Amino acid sequence: MMNILISKVYEKQLKEILDSLIKIDYQQTKNFKMYLDTIILNMPSKLKKYQKSIYFDDDSIKDIQYNGCTIPFLVDIDKNLIILLGITSKS
Repeated sequence: MMNILISKVYEKQLKEILDSLIKIDYQQTKNFKMYLDTIILNMPSKLKKYQKSIYFDDDSIKDIQYNGCTIPFLVDIDKNLIILLGITSKS
């Protein structure tokens, strides 16, 4: 099983997204976060599903697209590790 690490940048950007969403709809924000957590927990078993990142010129960095957000993540097979690098939102 691969370990998943979360960068400080990801934590900060996710907090900003959640803070803006919660002003609109608390329940929708809660559902967004819960489903996002589910996607992240299932990442190791679905790595082949994700495409090379649009933000980085590196084949070991892929993107998750979810609900208008892009989450670039680094896959280090040798260290059995996935690192969430950040999260951007179109809105």
